[in-house]
Amino acid sequence: MKAKKLISLALGALMCVGAFTACGDSAAPTATPPAAATTEPASNATEPPAATVEPTPDAPEPVQLSWAVWDYDTTPYYKALTDAYSAIHPEVTFNPVDLGSQDYQNMLTTQLSGGADLDVITVKDIPGYANLVNQGFLEPLAGYISSAGIDPAAYGGTLEQITVDGEVYAIPFRSDHWVIFYNKALFDAAGVPYPTNDMTIAQYDELAAQVTSGDGESKVYGEHFHTWRSTRQLWAVLDGQNTIVQGAYEFMKPTYERILKLMDDGVAMDYATVKTTGLHYSAAFYNQQAAMLNMGSWFIPTQIDKVATGESLATEWGIVKYPHPEGVAAGTTLGTITSAGVNPASSKREAALDFVKFISGAEGALVLAGLGQFPAVKTDEVADTIASIDGFPTDDNSKEALKTTKVYLEMPLDKNSAAIETVLNEADDAIMTGSITVDEGIEQMNTGVQEILAQ
Repeated sequence: MKAKKLISLALGALMCVGAFTACGDSAAPTATPPAAATTEPASNATEPPAATVEPTPDAPEPVQLSWAVWDYDTTPYYKALTDAYSAIHPEVTFNPVDLGSQDYQNMLTTQLSGGADLDVITVKDIPGYANLVNQGFLEPLAGYISSAGIDPAAYGGTLEQITVDGEVYAIPFRSDHWVIFYNKALFDAAGVPYPTNDMTIAQYDELAAQVTSGDGESKVYGEHFHTWRSTRQLWAVLDGQNTIVQGAYEFMKPTYERILKLMDDGVAMDYATVKTTGLHYSAAFYNQQAAMLNMGSWFIPTQIDKVATGESLATEWGIVKYPHPEGVAAGTTLGTITSAGVNPASSKREAALDFVKFISGAEGALVLAGLGQFPAVKTDEVADTIASIDGFPTDDNSKEALKTTKVYLEMPLDKNSAAIETVLNEADDAIMTGSITVDEGIEQMNTGVQEILAQ
């Protein structure tokens, strides 16, 4: 399919967001094979009636795929992807099975355990992926990936990170990654050059100090850290030497010491203030309290919308690639993925596999990009498409920031990831509030996670 046709389909779906029910039902229509045509005999016929017309042998049989999703009515990319696929394969229709977002994983497991007729499975997160693999609810895909000519390198290293004993059970189709948002007006007012797409972490902190100014209500902080643990701990794994599920966390000490110093120096707002006031990261940027913000690409469409409505005062803004440690390539960052797999019990395996290939490949990527969503495959064409959305920054640096070199998953694949995250969150909060020292916090992480790993 040509890229322009895909983009048109995607943009058509985008227009449906405001009045979704007017553009399509909440579930795709069920395909009903047309009745075979017959020829009625003439009243004075001397010849036998015409034979029933049989379908052309080469015509594909109609197929309906059931796709497990969440929040179908408020997530326009589901319909955009199925419409784009059906435009190429008109014999394939879809039945989206909305299991809701609140308890998606449990609902999905219950459905699969009961033998529900699901063909394509959306995998919401890494813990969910691990559970589905352990329960045997995902078809092994390594052989298909090879035979179908799917290039693992197109996924920025994330495909390798969800490989289990040499096997892959889902393919990413969405992937948000962390970038730096910056307020051009604040940099201009301070006479400081804008951030670039190739900054070390040290250079980033130096720039933040230069653009910090004022005090009280007019204070402008050079950079901002939200209350999420990830806005601190993930800086420590950018060199690829450690992970947050390994059970030994001494490697995080320099990162915590760095961030606490930035807060002590007034370059970043202190954690206690952010937490007690309930300041959301978006408000810090909208209100021009932060000149730079480290946050995920999911914030881009929100920022565009809030500028359009006047809710964001940061009307002149841009993005650049995440800062990197010394010796690490620019474009190395953290990310999250949404993947798609196939139910091993599906009777429509071939069609399901082909649909997964489509939505996780370059064609599906353009459909998502046309809606302002970030696909797992980030080609130049994808970057062009997102950058062409009305309201996206027009500078070349922002467009280039959409491309990644290496993406480390925020939560690596591990069967204990949920329990580990609880321990890390508690220790992080204690360190940042000053309840315990950095060393004590690291010891708390070590002890808690090692107990989990020993079970």
